[in-house]
Amino acid sequence: MELRHLITFKTIVDAGGFKKASDQLGYAQSSVTAHIKELEEELEKPLFDRMGRKTILTQAGHDFYPYALEIIELYAKSKAVVSEGEEPSGRLTIGASESLMVHWLPDLLMEFTEKYPKVELVLKSLQYENITAQLKSGDIDIAILVELPDWQVSELHINQISEESLSLIKGKNKREKPERMLITEYQCSWRPIIEDYIKKTDTAISKIELPSLEAIKKLVICGLGVSMLPYFVVKEELHNDQLEEIKSICPLGIYSAINKDKWLSKNMKAFLHLLNS
Repeated sequence: MELRHLITFKTIVDAGGFKKASDQLGYAQSSVTAHIKELEEELEKPLFDRMGRKTILTQAGHDFYPYALEIIELYAKSKAVVSEGEEPSGRLTIGASESLMVHWLPDLLMEFTEKYPKVELVLKSLQYENITAQLKSGDIDIAILVELPDWQVSELHINQISEESLSLIKGKNKREKPERMLITEYQCSWRPIIEDYIKKTDTAISKIELPSLEAIKKLVICGLGVSMLPYFVVKEELHNDQLEEIKSICPLGIYSAINKDKWLSKNMKAFLHLLNS
C-alpha cells in the first residue's frame, strides 16, 4: 500500500471526483484511476461506485477512509519528528473567512513568511457549515474566523485571538436609507444578528443579499442602503470619510480553531504562536 495511493484516494473523496482530484494533484486522470485500481486490488474491495459522472464511496470506501486519513497523518507526523529541531518547513493549510483573508491576515502572513520562508502556505476559504469536517479531514490545518462571543464547538480546540465589534454603517454624507439593508450570505456568522435586528425594527426593511463584503461596502458608499459589517472590515473607509458608523451593534471575536485530535506540527505551532503574540 503506497502513500501516494492513499493521498489520491483522500483527494478524490475531498474534491468529489477523479477529474477534480487529478487537477489538484497535477496527475493525468489515467494515473489517478491506476492508483485507485491498485489500491482496490490490494484491499480486494471496490472503493468507489462510478454512476455516470458521479463518484460515490462504497461501504468499503466509507470504512477505509478514516484509516487512510490516519496513515497519512502518521506519515506527516513521523517526518516532522525525524526533522525535529530544524526550522518549520513544508505545507501549512489555513482556512479563513473572506473578511479576515482580505482585511486582517495579510500583514500577519507577510510576517510569517519572512520568519519561516521554507513553509509553503496554502489559504482556503472556510465552509462555514462544514468547518469541523474540514479540520477533521485534514483539508485545512487551522481555521481562522469571525464568530459571536463565547463561540465553542466540542470537537475543536478554540482560542479567541482578539475582540471586535459589528458596526451599522451608511455612506458618508448620504441620506440614510435604513429601510434597505445590504446583507451577506446566510452562512456568515453575524447574519443571525442582522436578521434579529430587522425583526426588532418597527420600519419595514427590504434586503439585498450579496456574496462579497467589498461589493457591500461599495454600494453602501454609493448610498444604496445601510449594512452591518465588522469594524476591522470598514475601518479604513471610516477613517477616509467614505463611510459613517451609525452605531456599534454587538461584540464579535476573531478565533483560531484546530481539531482536538490533531497533532501539532512545527508549522502549526509557529503559526499559532504568531497569532497569539
